[in-house]
Amino acid sequence: MKTLADIAYTTFLGKPLIFYLGLATYALFLATAVLVSVRRKKRRLPLKVHRGMAVAALLLATLHGLLSLSAYL
Repeated sequence: MKTLADIAYTTFLGKPLIFYLGLATYALFLATAVLVSVRRKKRRLPLKVHRGMAVAALLLATLHGLLSLSAYL
């Protein structure tokens, strides 16, 4: 777990990697939700796009959670 904690708190541009993973996770969840509203109003996007973004967001959120817990375990 020490290795994961070291990876999580490696700094890029003054912030730890886990910070950027959290931002990316939030952005993916937000983009997935926006796809639903855009899909209803303008043009229809395939469900595969929405599902793929949701799966990517869940995987990124799982990685973010694992890295954050590694500092405490």
